[in-house]
Amino acid sequence: MSERKLSSTNFHNQSFLEEKCALNELLYLLSKRWMTEVLFSIEEGNARFNSLREDLEHISDHILADRLRHLEQHDLIHKNCIPGKPPRTEYILTSKGVELSEILGGLCDFSEGKMKF
Repeated sequence: MSERKLSSTNFHNQSFLEEKCALNELLYLLSKRWMTEVLFSIEEGNARFNSLREDLEHISDHILADRLRHLEQHDLIHKNCIPGKPPRTEYILTSKGVELSEILGGLCDFSEGKMKF
């Protein structure tokens, strides 16, 4: 996916909001399609790429790989490379990822119980 142009109004608006409060940066990250579902799927025990893809049956390989990369960059998951033939890769939540997942679970409960969409 392409990134925003540095001269765009959207880029300047997002930068301004992120400088005002770090929550805006987190909300922007989590608003990416499939981001929270990938996080929740890992929390539920889907540690391998293929098991994540099966759990999230409509996600493309490209998007899944991108979301895993973002989650790892922000230290919300850890990518564990296991040597062998063939080598395996597993994903686990970091302590920060577990904490965020709990907060998001509470927001899910709130939205399901209190909001009318």
